[in-house]
Amino acid sequence: MTKISVLDILYDTTVDGPGFRTSIYAAGCIHKCLECHNPQSWDYANGQEYSIEELLDIVSVSEFANVTFTGGDPLIQVNEFTELAKKIKTFTHKNIWCYTGFTFEQINKSQKLSQILPFIDVLVDGKYMNNLYNEDLPFRGSSNQRIIDVPKTLQTEEIILKEDFFI
Repeated sequence: MTKISVLDILYDTTVDGPGFRTSIYAAGCIHKCLECHNPQSWDYANGQEYSIEELLDIVSVSEFANVTFTGGDPLIQVNEFTELAKKIKTFTHKNIWCYTGFTFEQINKSQKLSQILPFIDVLVDGKYMNNLYNEDLPFRGSSNQRIIDVPKTLQTEEIILKEDFFI
């Protein structure tokens, strides 16, 4: 049975995307951003293992909350998060946001990392950079990070930023 190492799960949060969301904080990160707000998430061993089915049950509890994958970096466990995203899309109507330190371009070039793209709606990409911090930016910490509309980007083959945060 496939397991995902999870540092935390937040219910009905409003900071990891628009509206109420169930946020799954992945354990494990290779980016180690300076001034990271969640450095305990860097170590995969700090997480608790959940099966895909357990996480699907958890995100299904709230009929109205959508889903955010964050961390750490969910793409460190990309096979597992892809499987979870597929099941969320198959069994619910929820939209999925994914935060990662990788850029869209890095993800799209990688056969392994890009497997998740068809199953997520929004990608917040790029490392957190403390010198580019801006508290006025919605749903991200530094101005280098982009909020990408993944389906439109995949369709047009050029980066399309999400401008409307209403679901």
